[in-house]
Amino acid sequence: MQAAPFAPRLWMTHAVFGLAVALLSAGGAQAQPAAADPAANQFADYIVAIVNAEPVTNNEVRQRVLRAEATLRQQGRPVPPRAALAQQVLQELIAEKAQLQLARDSGIRVDSATLDEAEQSVARQNQLELPALRARLSADGVSLVQFRDTLRNQILLTRLRERELERQVRVSDADIDRFLREQSSNVDPALALVRLGHVLVAVPESAPPELVASLQSRAQQAAQRARAGEDFATLARELSQGTEREQGGDMGSRPLDRYPSLFAQAVVGQAVGAVLGPLRSGAGFHVLKVLELQQAGGLPAAVTQTRARHILLRTGPQMTEAQARARLLDYRRRVTSGLATFEALATEFSQDGSAARGGDLGWAGPGQFVPEFEDAMDSLRPGEVGQPLVSRFGVHLIQVVERRQAALTDAQRRELARNAVRERKLDEAYIAWAQEVRGRAYVEIREPPQ
Repeated sequence: MQAAPFAPRLWMTHAVFGLAVALLSAGGAQAQPAAADPAANQFADYIVAIVNAEPVTNNEVRQRVLRAEATLRQQGRPVPPRAALAQQVLQELIAEKAQLQLARDSGIRVDSATLDEAEQSVARQNQLELPALRARLSADGVSLVQFRDTLRNQILLTRLRERELERQVRVSDADIDRFLREQSSNVDPALALVRLGHVLVAVPESAPPELVASLQSRAQQAAQRARAGEDFATLARELSQGTEREQGGDMGSRPLDRYPSLFAQAVVGQAVGAVLGPLRSGAGFHVLKVLELQQAGGLPAAVTQTRARHILLRTGPQMTEAQARARLLDYRRRVTSGLATFEALATEFSQDGSAARGGDLGWAGPGQFVPEFEDAMDSLRPGEVGQPLVSRFGVHLIQVVERRQAALTDAQRRELARNAVRERKLDEAYIAWAQEVRGRAYVEIREPPQ
């Protein structure tokens, strides 16, 4: 095996946190059905179904329905009639309970360290520190116990599905060739997915010419600094007056035709990493950077690569997870205080093949590391040392050295295509597998949910 964090990206791992994040995005709908639905109080809780020996209650269905409705409204999608949605949710809960029972019977367990890391990941996805995440959950009426139970169940389901389905799926070279042909035959520049970084230097309405010239000069300086290689996110936080400032100017990924025409016209024909502008609009001067570019549903033309170092301590009879965390926290303190270099500590203490290189993992693109490692690495800025991270290989300390945009090689394109085909096949296999698990369970439908 290569350095410890390397492994195939496992199916649905990033979906682990979907339900947990929905607790936040739904604004507490799950925990506050009475507030969202005043008529709900007239219904006493009761059992609507039995899955093997485990009940599904009306409250479980109603809470999940309210969360689904809130999510659909936030996404601007139509909300089905309550009765129809309740029946759909009931079937989802039956399938979920049958799978959770199978996971537990199979001996799959989720320890507290894994839950801690999952909670940290949800906080990072919502751009919150952990105390702020917990405060927000509490304000929305979601208890920490409920939140962690949701995380535990999602991780159990993910691990079960990975174990049961990964071995069923095989991707051939012919599958990859077919996928790449499909991608090349469905090219529409207007539907290209583009992720832009944005710095806005706002110009007040009716600003005098001398002020406009000063602001234009400020925007030109920002563009020059970006072209010289300064970190664009840092520039945006420093200079931008746009709504994306706190996100480092990141406008997210969207089809090109959903950007303002001024931006879309400037982006056409540009490569990843290009810095554009200043462009003048009624709002002021805009400096853009093409962060990502890919055809809709296709493969990106380039990817963000990260060069990182890590220190791995393996857990077992000789070292507990708590001891490994404590040692890595001490290494982190020594690095951040200047008492030691990360490279020297990795060479001396890391327990994998990268130790001989000072923990250097080389340049790596998306999907090259296992998801828990990659998520933690992606949250760090160049030069930053993260907190100890638990993975299936042990406990890691990660330092990001630098990042760059790199065009995909043919081999990398085929590997991305392989992953995309595998995901598609896994989705198809999951449908049949879920039906099989549901069919093996004893299910008794009692009363319709309300």
